[in-house]
Amino acid sequence: MTPVIEAPDFPAFWANCVNQGRLDDVITLYHDSAVLMPTFSPHALKTEEALRDYFTLLSSRENLRVTLHEKTLNCLRIGEQTYVVNGVYDFKFSVDDDLLTFPSRFTFVIDLGKESPILHHHSSQIPRTLS
Repeated sequence: MTPVIEAPDFPAFWANCVNQGRLDDVITLYHDSAVLMPTFSPHALKTEEALRDYFTLLSSRENLRVTLHEKTLNCLRIGEQTYVVNGVYDFKFSVDDDLLTFPSRFTFVIDLGKESPILHHHSSQIPRTLS
C-alpha cells in the first residue's frame, strides 16, 4: 500500500523506490491502466509485465541512481486528488565502467486517492540544444 504522500513529494518517493532497488514497490505504484513512456525505450509500456521487464533491466544497471532537481518541480492540481507533477531528474549508472549521467524530464499524472496512483508517466532524455 502506498503511504500517504503529498503530490509534490511523489517524484522523490518514486525515485527512492528506484534507488533502493524496490522493484515490486515501483511496479505497485502504477495503476492497472497506467501508461509509461520510458526514458530508455521507444515503446509505451501498458502492462505490468512490460513495466516489470523495463524496471528489471533498468535496475540491473550498475550504480543506478535517480537524482531529482527539486527546484524544477511543478505541481498542478487537476482534480480532487489528481495532479500533474513534472520536473527534471538525472539517471546515473555505469556503462563499461564509466559513470554516465542522463538528464531527463518527467511528467507524472497521479491520483492520490488510488492505491496505485500513477495513471501516466512520461520520461525522456533532455535533448542537447542547437546553440
